[in-house]
Amino acid sequence: MSVIDSSAATVAIPVQRTVGASLPGSLEAREVSAWFGDHKVLERVSLGMPSGQVTSLIGPSGCGKSTFLRILNRMHELIPGASLGGEVLLDGADVYAPDRRLTDARRRIGMVFQKPNPFPAMSIYDNVTAGLKLTGIRASRTEKDRLVEECLTKAGLWIEVRDRLKQPGGALSGGQQQRLCIARSLAVRPQVLLMDEPCSALDPTSTRRIEETIRELVADVTIVIVTHNMQQAARVSDQCAFFLAAQGVPGGIVEYGPTEAMFGAPQDPRTADYVNGRFG
Repeated sequence: MSVIDSSAATVAIPVQRTVGASLPGSLEAREVSAWFGDHKVLERVSLGMPSGQVTSLIGPSGCGKSTFLRILNRMHELIPGASLGGEVLLDGADVYAPDRRLTDARRRIGMVFQKPNPFPAMSIYDNVTAGLKLTGIRASRTEKDRLVEECLTKAGLWIEVRDRLKQPGGALSGGQQQRLCIARSLAVRPQVLLMDEPCSALDPTSTRRIEETIRELVADVTIVIVTHNMQQAARVSDQCAFFLAAQGVPGGIVEYGPTEAMFGAPQDPRTADYVNGRFG
């Protein structure tokens, strides 16, 4: 098992590409462990996240779900003092391989955060296309116009903003901003989209729209979502992984399987207790 230290992380110069479609990718974590300094937070976590499906990561706070999510697209290594071991494979290729560019991993495995983070002074249009320059993707104005409409449509936002694309992204409501961030992530054609509690700061109406968007997107991109909302996990995910950490023991996966089975007939009593609200 290889160990990667954040102090050795480098950012490669992106290669110029043109806009093009991609297929959902299969993601696999093999014996992933993680540390913050000397504190170990994950212990040999292995998990398959199938192509074209939604995998939800559930469990109480502090069990390593968000850390695991950040490891999947190489964000963990940017935290000072952070390190990790194990492998993360995208379609069978290790995203931490020495010849794999950091920018390529981020393009192929996108991230939507808990709090919407559009560029507030940047227009809605420019928010969507912002990732193209950062990842070295070239596009003509016509291609950008088409891409903006396509991605905003997939994110369920096009009808609401098509007449005000030049207005600042920061002027949108919280739910609209989160869907704008989803559109921005989709613009670079990721194969996997990671979501870290994307609805926790939103009202019920916005949450429902984001959940609808997730189910609509899964035909185009594999989704891995961290959520503390058990009803949400049951509604949106195909597969479910239950993380747990005991006192003084790093987090790990207790049980993993089809969401229907995890909620209807869990094999571990701790899973049953958690999904039925008896702790966490």
